[in-house]
Amino acid sequence: MRPADDRSTDPEDTMTGVTDTTTTTAAPAVGSAPARRGRSVPELAALLLVLVALIVFFSIKSEYFLTQDNLINVLTAIAVTGIIAVPGTMLLTAGQVDLSVGSGAAVCGIVMATVSQEHPLFVGVLVAAATGLAIGLINGFFVTVVGVNALITTLGMLSVLRGLSQVWAGGATVPLANFSTLGTGRPFLGIPIPVLILIGIVVAAILVMRYTVYGRSLYAAGSNPVAARLVGVRAPRVVWIAFIASGLGVALSGLILNSQLSAASPNAATGLELTVVTAIVLGGASLNGGRGTIQGTVVGLLIIGVLNNGLTLLNVSSFYQQVASGALLIAAVSFDQLRLRLART
Repeated sequence: MRPADDRSTDPEDTMTGVTDTTTTTAAPAVGSAPARRGRSVPELAALLLVLVALIVFFSIKSEYFLTQDNLINVLTAIAVTGIIAVPGTMLLTAGQVDLSVGSGAAVCGIVMATVSQEHPLFVGVLVAAATGLAIGLINGFFVTVVGVNALITTLGMLSVLRGLSQVWAGGATVPLANFSTLGTGRPFLGIPIPVLILIGIVVAAILVMRYTVYGRSLYAAGSNPVAARLVGVRAPRVVWIAFIASGLGVALSGLILNSQLSAASPNAATGLELTVVTAIVLGGASLNGGRGTIQGTVVGLLIIGVLNNGLTLLNVSSFYQQVASGALLIAAVSFDQLRLRLART
């Protein structure tokens, strides 16, 4: 990952026609997003084929896989990850990454639970949201203002936030009562609230990425920051907003985890950042920026959710599930690099 305001030009992503700062360069800059979405169609079709194959395989191996309750379990399991992966897709499209999301969710949960012990629940919720916002602001500041690489910044924040969650919780789980509705309630057609929240966030993000200036600016900033700056795209501001969205998603995920467990654990969401990156890259986003879709990320999430759920139903050890998750991440990144090499040729 490279700083938002000072990255070298990738030959394959160079926007044609950028020879001066006249308005004639605007069309190629913002037009890069539709072109990338067009190339993502076969990738998405291949992902859907993999998803269908997994569904068929596990439905044959286990009679419980295609039951309504189990399918809802799959959606519920990916909801927390998805709420973080959606803004994460926006970040990676802009050429940045946030690896502090797992520890951020844990610290937001701890803050909410500890505050709620002496204050009303809504106060704890507000403080947790403010904590997530602060995390996004801090990450965005170091990346866009100071110029620290996003990978280094968020790796450092991962360690800082995990340590703070242990300190504030005293290394123990913090109990939380009367807060189960957010994580377990099913107000509409038996669908859990976290799944409904994820659906709403996905729809909103798709609209933003496809039909707004900000969405096109994300693609421009990620594909060619030099050309984007020439046509008036403020890459630092675009990236900072995406980091803020990521921080708010982290806070919401931490609250949902608290609600599902009726407690806040300083060890919650450990390794979540790897699952998020796997889903995003598996969905077609590039680690170099400039390419990615929310739809692809959703399919990537479903593949991960179906794989984990199916292996559990087949009584596969959790240790082997970790092996499968790591292998999936390596495969996703390898396919991303293969796509880049094919694009150059």
